[in-house]
Amino acid sequence: MARKSGAQGTPATAALAAAGVPFVLHPYAHDPAAASYGTEAAEVLGINPSRVFKTLMVEVEGRLAVGIVPVSGSLDLKAFAAAMGAKKAAMADPAAAQRRTGYVLGGISPLGQRLPSPTVLDSTATALGTLLVSGGRRGLDIELAPADLVRLTSAMVAPIASRG
Repeated sequence: MARKSGAQGTPATAALAAAGVPFVLHPYAHDPAAASYGTEAAEVLGINPSRVFKTLMVEVEGRLAVGIVPVSGSLDLKAFAAAMGAKKAAMADPAAAQRRTGYVLGGISPLGQRLPSPTVLDSTATALGTLLVSGGRRGLDIELAPADLVRLTSAMVAPIASRG
């Protein structure tokens, strides 16, 4: 079972521990020169990139929302907007994303955010036994069941990822 405090403790791990959700921590040595945080995590941890998900902050009609998609693809902003019942969406300002979540870029977790936002998880996640998301800091991923992620974030599930 996962450590709940100490060097690995983040608001994300605290939220999981408080909810009694089983999870596994996957710490790794983050390379500041890495071009993509999610791809780096998949490569360093030796995990298929379709199981490692990135957390993206998106602006939809003046409010922030969270999109969670596999690092093997990208967020389809049109599909995300449709899932949110809006006409268009755009990537959020990085500084606004950090303020809203309380996390730094490359370490934004969908769990334990300072101010929770509406969340959409890509539908490919439902076919997985477990997936990995950021643990709340660079160099830390958390493995958990997709159903637990949906429950703890009140996420909608929709096809929001595009390949490539």
